[in-house]
Amino acid sequence: MWTLSIKDGALEMLERDTPSPGPFDVVVEVRAAGVNAADVLQRQGLYPAPAESPPDVPGLELAGVVTAVGERVIEPLLGRRVAAIVGGGAQATHCVVASEHLLFLPEHVSWEEAGGFPEAFTTAYDALVSQGHLAFGERVVVSGASGGVGVAGVQIAHALGAEVIAVTRTNEHHAQLRALGADETVTLDEVGSLHDVDVVLELVGAAHLSAAQRILNPFARVVVIGVGSGNRVEIDLLNIMRTRSTFTGSTLRSRSREEKARVARLINDTLIPRWTMGELTVPLAKVFDLRDGEAAYEYFSAPGKFGKVVLRVEP
Repeated sequence: MWTLSIKDGALEMLERDTPSPGPFDVVVEVRAAGVNAADVLQRQGLYPAPAESPPDVPGLELAGVVTAVGERVIEPLLGRRVAAIVGGGAQATHCVVASEHLLFLPEHVSWEEAGGFPEAFTTAYDALVSQGHLAFGERVVVSGASGGVGVAGVQIAHALGAEVIAVTRTNEHHAQLRALGADETVTLDEVGSLHDVDVVLELVGAAHLSAAQRILNPFARVVVIGVGSGNRVEIDLLNIMRTRSTFTGSTLRSRSREEKARVARLINDTLIPRWTMGELTVPLAKVFDLRDGEAAYEYFSAPGKFGKVVLRVEP
């Protein structure tokens, strides 16, 4: 197998032995893998992979075909088209995945779309629904709405019947966000003019949350899952007391195998049917070949993109 590996801060293709699955695992022949902020941080040495994942091969999400199964796996998984979140190692031609973490792909989606689905849509659903308890008719603000998790959050909130306000750095992508279900689009400097918000999906961090904390309804929920603009912000405690709002945060990578399995079941039960029916889509900012990882990471780190950056993996 081949891997896109981190070596002295650079990315290079390395050949390694193809892994074998553990008793309850499968091996997926990867056809596409998404690029995420965690990959960039891992490359910089700021976000190490968990112990069970390869320390030098980034990649938190993949799509591909199951080519081997562990001896204790009883489901008929060989040959299935699947996607999954992993702790690392997705940016390779093969990856070991816990069998209970698999997502089962609709037939109509491309490998590139599928490779950009698991991390973004799972993260957004977990934050909006499991953590934020978003309900029909509520007003939700999605910051950083043009990124991978942002476009997922806009679509999920719209599908659940919420009133969706998408926040971006510039006006460049407002028409695309409205096409995905946003009822209103504003730029970062206009957030303070909003009002009566029930849920904030915080993907930007300090630059957005400084203003967003002042536009909350009583019993509002703020879920922080991104801090690219800074991880420190001054909180108005009197406003929290007055609104009785809740601030929380969420990550997926550090959760236990059992917790991730529960999340995967939720996604298979709730989002995969909507994806199959065409209610959800995975906008692709750009697709690169796996061997062009350096270019992909450079493009991902630049502002102005809309949707997911995905690595194509040739079989």
